[in-house]
Amino acid sequence: MITVRPASDRGAANFGWLDSRHSFSFGNYYDPRHMGFVSLRVINEDKVLPSQGFGTHGHRDMEIITYVLDGALEHKDSIGTGSVIRPGDVQRMSAGTGIRHSEFNASDKDPVHFLQIWVLPEVEGIAPSYEQISVAPEAKQGQLRLVGSRDGRDGSVTIHQNVSLYAATLAEGEQATHTLAPGRVAWVQVAKGAVHLNGHALTAGDGAAVSDLEILTLTGDEAEVLLFDMAA
Repeated sequence: MITVRPASDRGAANFGWLDSRHSFSFGNYYDPRHMGFVSLRVINEDKVLPSQGFGTHGHRDMEIITYVLDGALEHKDSIGTGSVIRPGDVQRMSAGTGIRHSEFNASDKDPVHFLQIWVLPEVEGIAPSYEQISVAPEAKQGQLRLVGSRDGRDGSVTIHQNVSLYAATLAEGEQATHTLAPGRVAWVQVAKGAVHLNGHALTAGDGAAVSDLEILTLTGDEAEVLLFDMAA
């Protein structure tokens, strides 16, 4: 079964410096029908103006993944980590027992466009930690490249939950497939362009919950896609 979550139905918040769309309930947007999907709790699509951003604030007991689509995002946190996240990078921050961080557009000229993703951890109270990788464009062109996993395999970031996160860029007509093992479900999020998912047409910002299917087929149209493979 495939249940589409249209981009136009998402929650919205616009503060001038920030334009945000929420696939699931977040902040002032609350919809009891959309509180998350299995362990996936938040997918926010954020656009931040130059030199603007989120001042220092706290999190705990959450796996926070940042995926930049355009521009550059500067990150600083209370465990001494600082970095600039750019397209092709995947950052994972485990808030654990508590962490404070800030995120600002690293440019004073260009906006930054990114996805911030929250995954509920398997175990609460772990030590805060941080990890960032860079994935070459060719590594995810025309194929689903593992970028996050429970065990950090194949050079992916370690997510403290039974989830595998894949990223793909698909030119027009390019196709990628994924097999769901028994007891697994998936969430597909279209970050850019458009795809057909087993015959369902999806465009940028759309998401889709997938269950009781074995083979997922993604056919692209200049698309960038994230796929979460999770325990049901």
